[in-house]
Amino acid sequence: MSLPEETAPTTAVAEARQRMATAGVHTVIAQFVDIHGAAKGTYIPLAHLDDIMLPGAGFGSPSINGTGLPRHGPRAEFYGRGDLATLQALPWMPGYARIVCEGVVLDEPYERCVRTLLRRQMARLAERGWTLNVGIEPEFCLFHQDGAGRPVSADAADVLDKPSYDLKAMARVREVLRRLEQGLDACGFDVFQIDHEDASGQYELNYHYSDALTAADRFILFKMAAHQIAEEAGLIFTLMPKPFADRPGNGLHMHLSLRDGEGRAVMAEPTDSHGLSETGRQCVAGLLAHSPALTALHAPTVNSYKRLVVGRSLSGTSWAPAHIAWGDNNRTTVVRVTGGRIEFRLTDGSCNIYLALASAIAAMLDGVERGMCPPAPIDEDLYEWSDRHFVERGVATLPQTLGQALDALAADKTLTDALGDDLMTGFLDTMRAEWIDYCRSVSDWEYQRYLAWP
Repeated sequence: MSLPEETAPTTAVAEARQRMATAGVHTVIAQFVDIHGAAKGTYIPLAHLDDIMLPGAGFGSPSINGTGLPRHGPRAEFYGRGDLATLQALPWMPGYARIVCEGVVLDEPYERCVRTLLRRQMARLAERGWTLNVGIEPEFCLFHQDGAGRPVSADAADVLDKPSYDLKAMARVREVLRRLEQGLDACGFDVFQIDHEDASGQYELNYHYSDALTAADRFILFKMAAHQIAEEAGLIFTLMPKPFADRPGNGLHMHLSLRDGEGRAVMAEPTDSHGLSETGRQCVAGLLAHSPALTALHAPTVNSYKRLVVGRSLSGTSWAPAHIAWGDNNRTTVVRVTGGRIEFRLTDGSCNIYLALASAIAAMLDGVERGMCPPAPIDEDLYEWSDRHFVERGVATLPQTLGQALDALAADKTLTDALGDDLMTGFLDTMRAEWIDYCRSVSDWEYQRYLAWP
């Protein structure tokens, strides 16, 4: 696959530099993501924009989580090579712009670069004449922290049992939400809705869909903006999947829609009982078949599995999937279909968004290539089912711990082959170490339960 700089001749770089200078930019943030999907990078003066394009911004690879590169020798140098199409001034950081970079080692695309992986999966779609459009719905919380580092509501009055759509609470943080909306819109997001969700201090921001690569780049920019704007207001922004045990968690629902070269919806069929074409049903089947393995990639933290459970919360429901099923406008299943598109409800904001989208594409394409047929749709409230009912209907449960999910991913050769053995090895090694560390830790719950036991 080609590298980003091959589409950025010298004249284009010079024009971009002048455009940024006119906008008052003096510094470019050369940004990439590590294995966890965290934004990383360096500040580079605008005068040296050329260097970001070729050879790229240089980084010491052992200092980057998940590269697997040595501490010495020629492969110890990791370069982030800029994609000029992503260069944007940042309204919330006057004088600064961001450019998204891809990993390069020894002048070749780095096999563990997740942005390169996503482009490769998109190329597989392009071979069929398809484009994947993605709408991302981030749920997040605004908090303070107590002395022990635990989250404390930033709004002492935001304590309703069912706080969804609470306008009073939204009004009290309106300046933060407005700054976030304005900043994102200036970067082309087209924010069309912000609402209070079902937990104290929890909000959801919706913006217009885009192609998968743009959607991933924008999600990283959303996180960068939200962290800074919240911090400047004395608040903490978090995408932590389950900040409170008794409240719903934060999801990152992804709306997936395939379009052909003429812009027609590939997955939609209005005459179908559930609005899906044969291709759409094959995509659903692929996502369901690989859901156990996908869980490790879309819910990659220990805390993610505090969200992916069935059970009542203080507000009455968890709004998270726990079972591998699909249905028409069914928010209790892992796949919800609506309007001829798929909403994948497994994902949370702790994911590496490039890896999450690349794996979703790989799973859907496996469903198409093998002509999979999904199980019968379930248009019932799964939260009301008994354990026996799930057994009788043959509906499996998602992995309930990070350890189980990692085992499922390691066993899914079709998915790991599609995503690349080296990258998957690095991901599994990194996440297994985190799982082991968690298993060996001792929590406050254990002290309270067992310190004087029996």
